[in-house]
Amino acid sequence: MKRTTPRMALAGLTVSVLALQACSGGGSASTSSSSAGGTAVKGGTVTVLQNTDFSYLDPARGFDGGVNAFYRLVYRTLITKAANDAADPNAMVPDLAQSLGEVSADGLTWTYKLKAGVKFDTGAAITSQDVKFGISREWDPEIGIGAPYLRQLLAAPDTYQGPYKSGENPAIETPDDTTIVFKLKAPFPEFDAVLSMPSAVPFPVGTGAGNEFINDIVSSGPYDLDTFTPGSAIKLKRNPNWDAATDTERKAYPDAWNFAIGIDGATIDERLIAGQGADVNALAGSVQTATIARLQTPQLADRVVKAPSTCLTYVGLNTTKKNLSDVRVRQAINLAADKTTLLNATGGTQFATIASTIIPSNVSGHADYDLYPSTGNTGDIEKAKALLTEAGVPNGFTMTLDIRNRPAAQAQGEALQQSLKRVGIDVKLNVIDAATYYETIGTPSQQNDAAITGWCPDWASSASTFLPPLFDGRQITAKGNQNLAQLNDATINAEIDRIKALTDLTEANKAWGELDKKIMELAPIVPVNVENRIYLPGSNIAGLVAPQGDQDYGIVGLKDASKG
Repeated sequence: MKRTTPRMALAGLTVSVLALQACSGGGSASTSSSSAGGTAVKGGTVTVLQNTDFSYLDPARGFDGGVNAFYRLVYRTLITKAANDAADPNAMVPDLAQSLGEVSADGLTWTYKLKAGVKFDTGAAITSQDVKFGISREWDPEIGIGAPYLRQLLAAPDTYQGPYKSGENPAIETPDDTTIVFKLKAPFPEFDAVLSMPSAVPFPVGTGAGNEFINDIVSSGPYDLDTFTPGSAIKLKRNPNWDAATDTERKAYPDAWNFAIGIDGATIDERLIAGQGADVNALAGSVQTATIARLQTPQLADRVVKAPSTCLTYVGLNTTKKNLSDVRVRQAINLAADKTTLLNATGGTQFATIASTIIPSNVSGHADYDLYPSTGNTGDIEKAKALLTEAGVPNGFTMTLDIRNRPAAQAQGEALQQSLKRVGIDVKLNVIDAATYYETIGTPSQQNDAAITGWCPDWASSASTFLPPLFDGRQITAKGNQNLAQLNDATINAEIDRIKALTDLTEANKAWGELDKKIMELAPIVPVNVENRIYLPGSNIAGLVAPQGDQDYGIVGLKDASKG
């Protein structure tokens, strides 16, 4: 999926499992819904308190957990993840499309029909040409730095550079205003899930060139942009041209949303604990590490929502750098890492579970193994030193570690620094602003030796959005690069292709688990932990359900619209 955000930033929606049967979340903006957190009613304003600004309002550029929950409010796609309160919250369901895709016998052609009555905020009908245009923007070299799957899968020419530079995308056909046909390079059984990505948002033909959508949008969802002050505030108002009858997954209870940006994480927690004034209608990302002990009081315990995530926190090791190009050095770093200290830096067992694999245990395809074990997960110093000696650096070396300017990330950086010091590796910490962190480390020319980051799957029915984005060497790009290790191994690349072609998803998931282990033999990363999400919504918030750790704003509302 996407890079994870700092704990105090907004936690985003994780687009998850592809299902064989459509599953509706039910409801509409005019009805109430019962779910964890109480019963929501129509009306009022929900406030979201967050430290860091969104990466981009433009969904062709945004590809991180912090912005996808916001996208859910203002954009629609042909297919979407079911609402968090659905019977199967991991199912892929029709959104703008009438049904899941009709696939040809050879698996290379997928056809969709648009629902009647779907419109942009301008009142103009959304046509198949608008869907084609919005998706084709993903090929623009400057704009299309978001989810890469459509570029990887659709049979567009290698020379195609999006609608502004190259015109029509020959991999997408629109025989009429309501029919859209996709031509794939190779079969991909999970293509419905690909069309739930932010890069599949439709836009009116001819819009969005350059930086047009940096500070403004064209909405297809239940809300539209009211005002936007970068780094400070985003306010949403109802989109009068959104028709609830066409949208079963977004209930759109509040009349407005207010995103308050740039607030210190500790301040956010204090405001939510105090619950005064409009803050009874507020929510935020996962609470700070230091706050957890205070949530045990009877007054707060009933409001706490704890949810395990599908997101891995890890250290990416840049295999193109001096010393780190040697697999023995990377293996030594894995052996030397004190994961217990790293867990404590993250917040302890309440906040995370130590990881030894790439694929988390609640993502299909997970295989249980540990290639770099140590007593108490504190590191095997002797084995690490032996490997460094074999690699010709018995006295260690100096390396630079990129981290976000956030307390938890800095604590993790310092923990790794102390771990590696024990084997002679001197780690210099390079602190980067959280708002630009992913863009910086995703630009190979700006990337240092290593980076602490995270990854969440775009759908959790398989590891097809976990291993390929992080380790397929053919997907290394000059901007928006997800393969931070810059691993380009022919055997790994070939195995990725083989597994992606499997139509039996059970067989594919077994193969993903085996590939996980093969990749870790090359030690391109250090798996650190899988985080939990701990939320403290305001006392008047209803509908906060997080079955896989992420919030779904489409079903959140207020218990009493007159409060706050």
